[in-house]
Amino acid sequence: MRIPCAILLLMAVFSGCVEREWTLRTDPPGAVAYVSGVEVGRTPVTIDFTWYGDYEVVYQLDGYETTITNVKLDPPWFEWPGVDFWSEIAPWTYHDRRETVHRLTPTTEPDPNSILKRAEQLRRDALDPAGDTD
Repeated sequence: MRIPCAILLLMAVFSGCVEREWTLRTDPPGAVAYVSGVEVGRTPVTIDFTWYGDYEVVYQLDGYETTITNVKLDPPWFEWPGVDFWSEIAPWTYHDRRETVHRLTPTTEPDPNSILKRAEQLRRDALDPAGDTD
């Protein structure tokens, strides 16, 4: 009975773990990144994560459209249910490093003529909501 207890104690003391890192990159770099509503820094930025699954990622950079996307991080084989127990008690450390890259879209200035046409249309609609052309 003492030997199995000693083995379990040694496994607990010398057990490894799983280190999870996620690097977020943008083209161009320097965007402020938000993961699930929390600001994590300017790209490129590397963060630790605990859970696998879907994350909402938002990038903001002056001169570029705000990009809102979802990123799904699937577990590697050593984190599959049943296998994950052995990964956590193994005497070494597993490293799960992920990287996502998103291309940002430059903002475009609207055509001044189209803005004026749209304003005129809105003015006509406000003055004559029924659409009568008497």
